[in-house]
Amino acid sequence: MDLLFRFDVEGRPHTIVCEVKSSGQPRYVRDAVHYLNHLALRFDRATPVFIAPYLSEQARDLCRDAGVGYADLEGNCRIVFDGVFIERVVATKPATEKRELKSLFKPKSAQVLRRLLREPSRVWKVVDLAEAADVSLGHVSNVRRALLDRDWAAVEPDGLRLTAPDALLDHWRDNYEPLAGERIHAYTPAHGTSFMAAVRGAMRDPGVHVALAANSAAHWLAPYGRTGREHIYADKAGWAALRRHLEVGPIGRGANLEIMVLKDDGLFRDIVEPAPGLFTTSPVQTYLDLAASGERGREAADHLRENGLEWPR
Repeated sequence: MDLLFRFDVEGRPHTIVCEVKSSGQPRYVRDAVHYLNHLALRFDRATPVFIAPYLSEQARDLCRDAGVGYADLEGNCRIVFDGVFIERVVATKPATEKRELKSLFKPKSAQVLRRLLREPSRVWKVVDLAEAADVSLGHVSNVRRALLDRDWAAVEPDGLRLTAPDALLDHWRDNYEPLAGERIHAYTPAHGTSFMAAVRGAMRDPGVHVALAANSAAHWLAPYGRTGREHIYADKAGWAALRRHLEVGPIGRGANLEIMVLKDDGLFRDIVEPAPGLFTTSPVQTYLDLAASGERGREAADHLRENGLEWPR
């Protein structure tokens, strides 16, 4: 117990019991609310309140569900007792929270998250997860700690398992930054079956990375609607192969092709093969790209999430 306030309400004594922590991550909130509720039993009439520098919506919900009041330094608060109701919600987040979330979704960390979300029920040992995601043990440890702090994962006897894949994906979508690389708009005379045959041909070239992305990937994963432009991720060798097979020309005739030549090839570890010889970004990556591409893209993303992402809810 860090703070104790005693006062009268309409002639009756009341006590507010406060626990102050340096972190408001859900992992710490969960432990604190149990302690506060137990502590409040020592008083005849008491209201437990948890205080931290910042409390996310998830953390505030944990307090509310446990019957514990809360307050943070951003201005969020909720204290209810004896006919008194105080509640305030602010939209701002501290810079540290924004930095931590952005760090969690950086390319190397994203390789770990994509691997976890591909098999959300699987229990992972740190060494196995690092090998599967092709990152260092340090990267996996950092991601592991961030997921545990936010109550998006739990440690079981055999390793780490996601417990809230939807919450993880929601925050990733809301903090998503497009992949780094050179964006190229081009024209190809190929369309329909001839386009797909040419793309398959490029994908068969040795030593290349090519994957359909965004709407072009969604067409094979969870069809929603076609656009007039095809989207593809590639590395430099993949772009060279695409130029040959698609007979890419100048865009004076109207661009119908958008190629992103990626700086980092980690995404290609997570591609899928929805049809023989045809590779697309995974459902998770496709969802993120669609959600970031505007209103129609968000509609397609929601359709994909409903029909192409399956995990325990």
